[in-house]
Amino acid sequence: MNEAVLVAVITLLSDFGLKDPYVAEMKAVILSICPEACIVDISHDIEKFDIRMGAFVLASAAQYFPKGTVHVAVVDPGVGTKRRPVVVETERGFYVGPDNGLLMLSARREGIRHVYNISNPQYMRPRVSRTFHGRDIFAPAAAHLAKGHSPSEFGTEIHDYALPKFAHPKLRKGEFLGEVLFTDGFGNMVTNISMRDLEKMGVCEGCLLHVKFKDKVLDLKLYSAYGAVPAGRVLAIIGSSDFLEISVNQANASQIFGVKTGDSVDISLHSSSNGSERRSI
Repeated sequence: MNEAVLVAVITLLSDFGLKDPYVAEMKAVILSICPEACIVDISHDIEKFDIRMGAFVLASAAQYFPKGTVHVAVVDPGVGTKRRPVVVETERGFYVGPDNGLLMLSARREGIRHVYNISNPQYMRPRVSRTFHGRDIFAPAAAHLAKGHSPSEFGTEIHDYALPKFAHPKLRKGEFLGEVLFTDGFGNMVTNISMRDLEKMGVCEGCLLHVKFKDKVLDLKLYSAYGAVPAGRVLAIIGSSDFLEISVNQANASQIFGVKTGDSVDISLHSSSNGSERRSI
């Protein structure tokens, strides 16, 4: 039994929506195994098959849950194929889901201890559907984790788990090579570059950043509030999820620049921290 699990909290994230019975079926399986579980829905409105969006939303919310929380995430276009079901044990909790990179943005932030392939039928439903591992593998695994079972009981430890490009921007010659993780309802372009990443380059609030994406090259000061610049003006800011955003005050940056999720964004510290933006909107 794993004594690290202090609270039977299980979160759910998926692209299932709420019209179909899928979310309720997962909850029913969890509660039949661990009736004392506190189940929290992070989101079921992830765009269909959008692993990147699911990873961002999961990473944004997971950090605020108590230690020992079990996070179940299902955005799984490869269900029924050779992709593996996994349990990730981190310094703060557990992640259960497909081995397609969905879990890793958040898990790496918390510090990965071990990753196990879920292969022990004792922790699955007796009959496993080829098309609904969320109900038949992930939900029961999460419930057993919440009851205190060690993740090492679920299967063999693996080291070749999927680690997608968006889970870790590359630092090359003083420049972070990142990408747009998410565009929120305001049109802010949320990158996969965190404040911790920027600090490695000596970036601090008020510094001037050299930003490249698509055919645009901008020199943008890192501000602490959207309203620090006039309406319609472009800025760089660390958003509430601790990732760098390229935004336009009171306007939709993603529409203005024609940027979508997955587009590359390269960031470096400008040689002058007192210059002005190369381009303003």
